[in-house]
Amino acid sequence: MTEHSLWGGRFSAPTAEMMRRYNDSFAVDRRLAGFDIAGSIAWASALLQANLIDANEHEQLIQGLNMVRAEFAEDRFVALSTDEDIHTAVERRLFELIGEPALKLHTGRSRNDQVATDFKLFCIGAARTLCERILQLQLALVDQADQHSATVMPGYTHLQRAQPITFGHWCLAYVEMLERDHQRLEDAIARTRSLPLGAGALAGNSLGVERELLTETLDEFDAVSLNSLDAVADRDFVAELLFASALIGVHLSRLAEDLIVYSSAEFGFIELADEYSTGSSIMPQKKNPDSMELLRGKSGRLIGNLVSLLTTLKGLPLTYNKDMQEDKEPLFDSVDTLDLGLQVAAAAVLTLRARPERMRAALDDTILATDLADAFVRLGTPFREAHAKVGRLVQRSEQLGVGLRELPLAEYQAVEPALDTNVYAIFDVDRSVARKTSLGGTAPERVAEQVARWRDLLGEA
Repeated sequence: MTEHSLWGGRFSAPTAEMMRRYNDSFAVDRRLAGFDIAGSIAWASALLQANLIDANEHEQLIQGLNMVRAEFAEDRFVALSTDEDIHTAVERRLFELIGEPALKLHTGRSRNDQVATDFKLFCIGAARTLCERILQLQLALVDQADQHSATVMPGYTHLQRAQPITFGHWCLAYVEMLERDHQRLEDAIARTRSLPLGAGALAGNSLGVERELLTETLDEFDAVSLNSLDAVADRDFVAELLFASALIGVHLSRLAEDLIVYSSAEFGFIELADEYSTGSSIMPQKKNPDSMELLRGKSGRLIGNLVSLLTTLKGLPLTYNKDMQEDKEPLFDSVDTLDLGLQVAAAAVLTLRARPERMRAALDDTILATDLADAFVRLGTPFREAHAKVGRLVQRSEQLGVGLRELPLAEYQAVEPALDTNVYAIFDVDRSVARKTSLGGTAPERVAEQVARWRDLLGEA
């Protein structure tokens, strides 16, 4: 074994080169360097408190670890082929810098509780970053909603025109959706803040290290894992963050799909800014919504990363197994994908241009059929009968080739004698949305209230 390996005393032959390459993870987990060093600094203080090192050794360890941290931060760290993982690399470099005291740092600690601590710290920071990205997208949607609280457009079910809504109301639907994503991330952070450090390889430590004191140095943690087996075997925090990320990806994909459809020539409800569109290599006229298509496409990666980890974990016995080395690449990929994707989504939404005239042009009389049924209900007709009567009127208008507002009064009175010329006042989309004043409805006054509420909740008055 090499001089700086963390193991190997019982081996008589070195690791085969192909096995070394297959086993090593430094290229992936080097991004945990800052977290690994933070955990080591806390551990050095715990060793001092347990009288396992003296004050001079503690000082040398802290100085050396800060020097290694600076090398990583300034991109000066030189990796060696013998650096099996981030833990090996840090300890190897620490020994080069301060000598013998470095050999005491691993006292009472295993890579098992060390990596669990590092990875939890990373996940907490990553979740907070994603919360910030979600906030920016929410604010962009709120800005659009504010501008278009009274901009009427068709609402859809089954991608068929259903009832009139406002574009502002549509924007706020995604704000609500993203808020649930934000809450899931906050919940995940809360469950991740249980410290595994000091659990050892699996059985705890017998050297008198007081684990509770570690939370004073590592203040991201507010409790200590209470079972040493679970402390090193747990990857729920990774799975939970991957699930939250996958669902964010699904929500972004739904947003993207709407905007792809709405930006098409057939709809023309919105236009994406040139900065978030691309062209065609052969068709000069094309303006493609590639920012949205990538958001839609990358959701598959986010879902796949979740499935990958769950598949890896499903058959693992307690406690640590090398399979768990495969937990980082899916998580890193999901975090990186969402970090940039959410920024692109926020910028694209903020800069898109709504086209109210095209939205209004897509509204026809049949989209007010439910309003007509409601008018029958106000006359005392049971809704099920009203539904059937309006259905017959829609069928009759199609037979005659006219809109509902052009249908002769006699046709209306044939199905409902109590109707008079006031029935034609129903065919006003602005009136229709203005009457949807129930809590959560699409009425412009309700949308404006929700915009004000969201600006307050999101911290932008």
